[in-house]
Amino acid sequence: MSCERAAEVQAYMDGELDAVAALAVEQHLEACADCRALRDQIAAMRGAIKSEARYYRPSADFAENLRETIGMDEVPAAPRGRMMGTRSFWTGAFGGFAATALAASLALFLWLPSAQEKLAGDLAAAHVRSLIGAHLIDVESSNHHVVKPWFAGRADISPPVADFAAQGFALAGGRLDYVDGKRAAVLVYRHGAHVVNVFVWKDDGSLGTGAADANGYHILTWKKGGLFFAAISDTGRDELRTLADLIRKNTQGQE
Repeated sequence: MSCERAAEVQAYMDGELDAVAALAVEQHLEACADCRALRDQIAAMRGAIKSEARYYRPSADFAENLRETIGMDEVPAAPRGRMMGTRSFWTGAFGGFAATALAASLALFLWLPSAQEKLAGDLAAAHVRSLIGAHLIDVESSNHHVVKPWFAGRADISPPVADFAAQGFALAGGRLDYVDGKRAAVLVYRHGAHVVNVFVWKDDGSLGTGAADANGYHILTWKKGGLFFAAISDTGRDELRTLADLIRKNTQGQE
């Protein structure tokens, strides 16, 4: 990798940049083939790891036992006659240090965000970036005969595309984006003054579905026809469910 901004691309893919810095990286990616290749490599690696990795949540008993262990202040005191240079002293000292480090590591594991929480954060960040930058729409049209073919050869999947203007959700166009380490096709709808981004990618079975909130935005996820859908907007949750139902029916019609 010859580009000096490779580290920024890695930070961008890790979700470590604020909205302004992320937008600057996106603009750089449009002009830098090396960084685009790095972005694709990172996304492919994450996808491979996600498809093979298995995640386990600790039981309530395990979590409770760990909290009790961390909260213990039983540190055995060395006898007065014991010298610091003796083997038994250092064995005990390092043993106590190792136990403390292990407990701290396990506690950090418990506090790590779940896959669903990370997905919600990634979706909110991608949604904000699309609103404050110039990358909301790559192909601007309300005609599904224009938008759907545009994704061919660009996205990994062929998303169901339809205009629901009669129901209050006008198709504005589509774009490509990255979320949760995956390349996603994005359908952009306008509902009054609100923008709704619907991210679509191939379902690998690693994520569950449901409703969530992140940074003031409502998120609704579902699966249909081997695809994973994630809709996000600041419109009402009921309105978001209405659009999801419309897309579900359209997906069934295109299967």
